[in-house]
Amino acid sequence: SDDILIATYPKAGTTWVTYILELLYFGQTERLTSIPIYNRVPMLEAAFPSLQPGKDHLDNLTISPRLIKTHFPVQFLPKKVFLGAKVQVYMARNAKDSVVSYFNMEHMTTLHPEPGDWSSYLQRFMEGKMVFGSWHDHVNGWWEKKQNKLCCFLGLSPSAEEKEIIIGKVQFDAMKKNNMVNYSTSRELDFTKSSFMRKGKVDDWKNHFTVAQDEKFDENYKQKMKNSTLQFHTEV
Repeated sequence: SDDILIATYPKAGTTWVTYILELLYFGQTERLTSIPIYNRVPMLEAAFPSLQPGKDHLDNLTISPRLIKTHFPVQFLPKKVFLGAKVQVYMARNAKDSVVSYFNMEHMTTLHPEPGDWSSYLQRFMEGKMVFGSWHDHVNGWWEKKQNKLCCFLGLSPSAEEKEIIIGKVQFDAMKKNNMVNYSTSRELDFTKSSFMRKGKVDDWKNHFTVAQDEKFDENYKQKMKNSTLQFHTEV
């Protein structure tokens, strides 16, 4: 099929890479300015009261190629979806900023239980006791897939002008103001507690981690990632 699979651990830049792919494939269509992104691109495992179940949403899509999002670890992804996708794109973010964004997201998601205090949440993250499992296992599981520059990998050749337009539209501040991308119309999110798109920067984790938490996290990270060649920037 022509399906494009977008896989991420939660709060790793899912919406960002999805929007980039939409602009690359579909350009400046009315669809992108009139329909919220969560209604344009299905989340495979989604089960929210105000949205179609992910599989139904996918089955009802008439556009081609179909973009499909998932937070599933690679070993849990249905084979039909995994093998049926022409292209698979995995987006990863450094663990420290991921857990901070995930914590804030959990606070604003009305369907989830309250995540508790930051310290206990961070501990659960390090232990892998999260809905989609361990960050370390998730990232390492997908890392076995070959990487390439995105446009070449997708088989696309946008012009210099098209690239400039896309670059402008996917700047964090531009996306944060775009109501069709920023989830502001979602009924499952409480925007009095947080923004879906908060800061979009590396090293915001420093505003949340104590020195002791940082040291403990680093030790845990080194142990769980010792066999991986993946490298992330946690500071700018």
